[in-house]
Amino acid sequence: MVEAVGSQPVFTPEQITDDQMMFYSAAQEFMEREVIPRSEEIDSMVPGLMPKLLKRAGEAGLLMAEVPEAFGGLDLEKVVVTLISEQTARQGSFGTAFGATTGIGTLPIVFFGTDAQKQRYLLKLATGELLAAYALTEPNSGSDALGAKTQAVLSEDGSEWILNGQKIWITNAGFADIFIVFAKVDGEHFSGFIVESNRPGFSTGEEEKKMGLKGSSTRMLFLDDVHIPKENLLGEIGRGHKIAFNILNLGRLKLGAGSIGAAKPVFDTSVRYANMRHQFKRPIASFGAIQQKIADMALLIFAGEAMAYRVAGAMDQTLHTLDPSDPDWNAKAMAGIEEFAVEASILKVFGSEAIAFVADQGVQIHGGLGFSAEYAVEKVYRDVRVNRIFEGTNEINRMLIPGIILKRTVKGELNLFAAIQAVEAALAGPKVELPEADEAFAVEVALTELAKKTFLMAANVAIQKYMTNLRDQQQLLLTLADLVTSLYVMDSTVARVKQMQAAGKVQEIHRLLASVMCAESYRSVIDTVDALLPSLAKDDKLSQLYVKLEHLKVRPGIDLIKAKRAIAAHFIEREKYSV
Repeated sequence: MVEAVGSQPVFTPEQITDDQMMFYSAAQEFMEREVIPRSEEIDSMVPGLMPKLLKRAGEAGLLMAEVPEAFGGLDLEKVVVTLISEQTARQGSFGTAFGATTGIGTLPIVFFGTDAQKQRYLLKLATGELLAAYALTEPNSGSDALGAKTQAVLSEDGSEWILNGQKIWITNAGFADIFIVFAKVDGEHFSGFIVESNRPGFSTGEEEKKMGLKGSSTRMLFLDDVHIPKENLLGEIGRGHKIAFNILNLGRLKLGAGSIGAAKPVFDTSVRYANMRHQFKRPIASFGAIQQKIADMALLIFAGEAMAYRVAGAMDQTLHTLDPSDPDWNAKAMAGIEEFAVEASILKVFGSEAIAFVADQGVQIHGGLGFSAEYAVEKVYRDVRVNRIFEGTNEINRMLIPGIILKRTVKGELNLFAAIQAVEAALAGPKVELPEADEAFAVEVALTELAKKTFLMAANVAIQKYMTNLRDQQQLLLTLADLVTSLYVMDSTVARVKQMQAAGKVQEIHRLLASVMCAESYRSVIDTVDALLPSLAKDDKLSQLYVKLEHLKVRPGIDLIKAKRAIAAHFIEREKYSV
């Protein structure tokens, strides 16, 4: 993001090919035929229904998307995986179970398993013959995963691992055949293991009673002298954190994208209801208060799409440079994916909070009926709350964002300090004035660059004040993360519309969405830094910082009320999210 917006091509939803859309259509057909009609049964936890649906998904080829071809899978691009995630997330409980078995349950073996482990498990996971789960969290170690107490020791003859401990909040625990379990070898070395559920001493608790996702199996897991073959160690002893954290990066991408996918049907339902519902002899869609809600929902979905497919496309580009026959492919692929840890966290935070907002506004548009369990929006409202906890809480992800950026800067992998120096030099020059609006989105580009400069100015002051102690300033890290997220929203949205314009595909709705998103995000960045500065400086230094901030302030002059009214009109006419 230190590069000028639009200076490098990015992948956008408009670049998705017909072949890639075939998988989206297949997932959509499966969801509409097999899953959505049985939503009530799913949430009632009809015995055997969820594993049956997952096995049918396997028959339809949906479980094999990320399994390598050499082991019976399709090895599809992350763009396609993102498309599938959009669809499976439409039913929260099913999407959670699907994601657990195909993602965190299968990918550790894909990336860290031995050839023998891959031969033994991957084809069966790809077809649905086996279903998987992921066991990391413990009663006393959630965000602090490395604080796990579950232990693994070698048997006296050295042929088996013996595991003891317990795990909590394990998705798919009620029916999974294999579990990726994390334990400390000899109570010290955090490591991963493949554990089959039919092993003596392996048991689960009762189903948890949850706020939402009532159809997903969530149980405690108990390991009481569970013996597994020595060869079921996953990866290297003491390197379990590499498995856990890298797999979560992919999970965050899919959770963020799935959240945007789940937001679309909520949006569609809400717009249709607003057209149908009449008050004061008019459809409520004709009222400005409802139109603003519709516009705000659409803005988040449009920006979320831009970010999700940008990250997925960038991952694909990196992975395409690797040779699958290279014996170091696994390590290189994981390193390539780890490059996008910041973007994955941004997408996870943004997507989970976007669907929360969309669901909340959907309930509000439905009025009292939105509070009724007879309407789907009520269930979505409950189901999506956990997204801000899944795959690392949003607080943890927010602290990761600036932490990783600073770490890479110190290592020389990111030219943040050069960008900061350029900003300081620019602040000594004349005040920037906004250009005239034109076909090249000059205003939006200028706002994005000003927002970047504003962030860099604040980051520079924070780094100078706290140096290596910055990692202990949690409130400050959370704020810096929100600023980075706003920048990525702006950068991704502008890059998307600029490329659409260059391809002759941009329409008025795209201009409106980009214009409003940039204006509001820019204002958010300015206001956030304005409120942050007193915690970074006092007296004369604070006054000097305010002068610098004024140097970066402009007034876009966009009529947001008129623009949002026009955005809402576009979607009200179509009664669905369609750009």
